[in-house]
Amino acid sequence: MLRSLIASAAIAVAAPALADVPSFPANFTTQNIATNGTMLHVRVGGSGPTVVLLHGYGETGDMWAPLAEELARDHRVIVPDLRGMGLSQKPETGYDKKNEAKDIAGVLDALKADKADVVAHDIGNMVGYSFAAQYPSRTTKLVLMDAPLPGIGPWEEILKSPLLWHFRFGGPDMERLVAGRERIYLDRFWNEFSADPKKWDEQSREHYAKLYAQPGAMRAGFAQFAAFDQDVIDDQSLLQQGKLNMPVLAVGGEKSFGPTMAVVARAAADNVTGVVIPASGHWLMEEQPEATVKAIRSFLDAE
Repeated sequence: MLRSLIASAAIAVAAPALADVPSFPANFTTQNIATNGTMLHVRVGGSGPTVVLLHGYGETGDMWAPLAEELARDHRVIVPDLRGMGLSQKPETGYDKKNEAKDIAGVLDALKADKADVVAHDIGNMVGYSFAAQYPSRTTKLVLMDAPLPGIGPWEEILKSPLLWHFRFGGPDMERLVAGRERIYLDRFWNEFSADPKKWDEQSREHYAKLYAQPGAMRAGFAQFAAFDQDVIDDQSLLQQGKLNMPVLAVGGEKSFGPTMAVVARAAADNVTGVVIPASGHWLMEEQPEATVKAIRSFLDAE
């Protein structure tokens, strides 16, 4: 069923040696930004209206390089690694999405950005929705890509998919099971949630597997899912205050969420435009980057 429903201190930071993946433009800088009791690794480049790009599980902010290059022509682009992921710190707690949205608010404060368009994918959707709901005056537009929102719309129906067993997979024993086998675990996501697994090249797989093999990274990744019960409570409370009223773009991969992404978004927002990206599964930026970038660019440019 899943394949039809989904599928402020800043310092320079040195990244570990990793395989080549699409790179950010040379005018982007990397920083560590202290926010909300943790430290996020953040890429910043371009000038103009601010746009924040929020990644999901199985990736880091590196996934956004093609979109960041396009948007940086006339936007200030801010690309964090979420709490516990990529090169950001990996604290023991704080993985409910309401709290992670506060991480992002702190990054914007540190970079003196009052408002932003928010573009999100996967776990980033959940952080992005919570950010927009908590800070509606700071969110000019919101893009939600191919993932559900805990407690909102068809959430309970989506949970019935056997492909989502990983939502309840975690804890110390599971950390032991995947230790040294991170690539095996992650290949399952990249393969099963793709329309064509060949779109995931070996360099990208190696790159992200190394990042998720860092100390504490798998624990933090599992914590993103373990927080869903709290996210349901928080999201339903936020929704009771009213639906989002900023423009929202709901992007689904044809072989994944498809038009159901718009159903999810309309349960949370009043002004929703739905787009389905042909010949794509869940991994829109890897599988169909040109079509995905074009859809996002068109939405952000619209008056």
